[in-house]
Amino acid sequence: MNLIVDIGNTIAKLAVFERDELREVVYTSNETLSGLECFYKKYDIDKCIVSSVVDLKDEVKNNLKLIDVPVVEMNHKLKLPVNNLYSTPETLGSDRIAGIVGANYYYPDNDILVIDAGTCITYDFIDSSNNYLGGNISPGVDIRFKSLNSFTSRLPLLDNGGDCPLIGYNTETAIRAGVMRGAEFEVLGYISEMRNKYPELLVFLTGGYTFSFEISPKNKIFADKFLVLKGLNRLLEYNEGK
Repeated sequence: MNLIVDIGNTIAKLAVFERDELREVVYTSNETLSGLECFYKKYDIDKCIVSSVVDLKDEVKNNLKLIDVPVVEMNHKLKLPVNNLYSTPETLGSDRIAGIVGANYYYPDNDILVIDAGTCITYDFIDSSNNYLGGNISPGVDIRFKSLNSFTSRLPLLDNGGDCPLIGYNTETAIRAGVMRGAEFEVLGYISEMRNKYPELLVFLTGGYTFSFEISPKNKIFADKFLVLKGLNRLLEYNEGK
């Protein structure tokens, strides 16, 4: 079995795969990895991959030392099953390339846009020749709410809970609609522009944010909140013995 340790900007995920089958996912602190030892000992783990988009705290490093199977570190030197044409691979977020690898594994030889809506909203593209061309990074919904509060004198700090009309009827709904609908319009704009150039484009949505627009195979938009974990598992399998 494979252990996946995915350390993000706000939280860490621990997952176990049996070949391609995701068996379990748990969430823990990205500053401690509390519960890692218990989770690890629950399964007969053969190998592990660790991916992080943050600098590791000492407690995290100490907990990772408890893993006594071969560990693959996700970095720019790792062998990839796709062609990485990003000009600065050493600065490319491991979650971004893992999402691309995951989508490409399940739908090879397709033009694919992966949209990961978490702390940031990232847009990454791989073409039908399996070339990863790059992507864009935009502020996530929570960052947008916090920015409006931090960089103004009178706008309150809100979140996505509450009414979100098309046109705000007071300051609270104006902020919420501006942030949440603005993020969705941004996403839909990217999809529209990319489909003008790549008509058969497949779109994968992942991350913690739930969009309100239609998501279905009919319009070639798929939701998979575990896409990055699946990509990391694919990378672990691909690099076994390399």
